[in-house]
Amino acid sequence: MRTADLDLLFVAGLNGSGPDHWQTRWRSRLPTARLVEQADWDRPKLSHWVRAIVEACEAARRPIVLVAHSLGVTTVAHAAPLLPEGAVKGAFLVAPPSDETLVAVGAGEFAPTPSAPLPFASLLIASRNDPHGAYSFAETKASQWGSRLVAAGEAGHINADSGHGPWPEGLVQFAAFIKGL
Repeated sequence: MRTADLDLLFVAGLNGSGPDHWQTRWRSRLPTARLVEQADWDRPKLSHWVRAIVEACEAARRPIVLVAHSLGVTTVAHAAPLLPEGAVKGAFLVAPPSDETLVAVGAGEFAPTPSAPLPFASLLIASRNDPHGAYSFAETKASQWGSRLVAAGEAGHINADSGHGPWPEGLVQFAAFIKGL
């Protein structure tokens, strides 16, 4: 598949993705990309965040690829069983936070992170030194979800604060993932 044939729905994490975040940069360059808006980026409510993803998927007109970071990954896992059957072709999931982190940042209702297999293809990218989620947690989730796991090395939380503004390595992984759908 090509990105032009898809609705690319970006699912940001806690506090959204700022102007230097790779999600924001990629969205600005991909004409079929849009952000799944949340009513409150700073005080997440599980039912609201899940509903926003479901509604964005219901409004899509082409096959969907979800592009999620951090709490967005957790939200995609919660939303997966509610999404229109067959509409989502894949999910590109980056830096899932641990359940302990969810509780610590005030998003405890998102824990525990779902363990059911995802009903679509998925690629999970995780860092070996993410302060918000141990690599072993990502390994477990990838196994449970049926996701292919890619180790990003020691990349922190794979966000602008860890030096991943444009994140060209991620874009290469994303392009290969899309091509394989």
